[in-house]
Amino acid sequence: MPIIATQGLTMRFPRVTALDDLTVTVPEGVVGLVGANGAGKSTLIKILLGLLPPTSGRAEVLGLDIAREGMRIRERVGFMPEYECLPPDMSATEFVVHMARMCGLPPSAARERAADTLRHVGLYEERYRPIGGYSTGMRQRVKLAQALVHDPSLVFLDEPTNGLDPAGRDEMLALIRRIGADFGISVLVTSHLLGELERVCDHIVVVDGGRLLRSQAVDAYTTASGALTVEVEEGRDVLGRHLHDRGVQVHPEGRHLVVQVAGEDTYDLIRDGVADLELRLVRLEQRRHRIEEVFTEQQAPPPGVLPGPPGGPR
Repeated sequence: MPIIATQGLTMRFPRVTALDDLTVTVPEGVVGLVGANGAGKSTLIKILLGLLPPTSGRAEVLGLDIAREGMRIRERVGFMPEYECLPPDMSATEFVVHMARMCGLPPSAARERAADTLRHVGLYEERYRPIGGYSTGMRQRVKLAQALVHDPSLVFLDEPTNGLDPAGRDEMLALIRRIGADFGISVLVTSHLLGELERVCDHIVVVDGGRLLRSQAVDAYTTASGALTVEVEEGRDVLGRHLHDRGVQVHPEGRHLVVQVAGEDTYDLIRDGVADLELRLVRLEQRRHRIEEVFTEQQAPPPGVLPGPPGGPR
């Protein structure tokens, strides 16, 4: 059974259409919902939680109808909102226990689950401090903990890496991967940063202007290309010139060279070039497409980020 299925889902506001005839089936696992700011991602989550009735169309979450079974959906789904929503004068333990009680857990079970969940998200030692003194990364972890505390079958994570530095982003992405891999909980995570979702997701759904552009497994996006990635310890540019002089199409990409394969002799030319120039080969592998490359072919946004119109529904 898919975790989410929509049919002709449409949401119109007075000045904008947030969702436009969206029909998609979302499988189990860690699924990325990708779109520019204003693409309708947050609106879709509110509709799926039964908090916002759509203009038309229908949807099911975990086999439950959003129009008739919103309460049952919210019992089985955790939600980590993008916006700031934490009480600064409460400790993480108090807040997560409160949220567990709101989900129906008895007091002793709520305290036990809160302690376990805060430990899983890396806040066990800091759990009694007031949230108002937490860093952005710590507050994001509290929001993640309250989404998980009632042991849901599915969690919605809305832009969970917003405001985090690179190290914090890496840690949050690792936590998201653990939720799916270790805890067996399906995840729908929204982002406008394609590279992040490529690292942790099994499946990607791309929306733009409220319409479905593509829904595929990550492996289908990142198929092998007709190029090689070549990395040497030193002498990248020297090797590039050497190959170019011999008719090989090559261009630098970061510390690597991307070499177009014209035939079996391309491999021989790379091997001979590395040997003749006395370089140390670190890596030679077939290059794979990245999700952002596939998307830019359709929409041509700046690399890695999907720009959207200011304001409007998200």
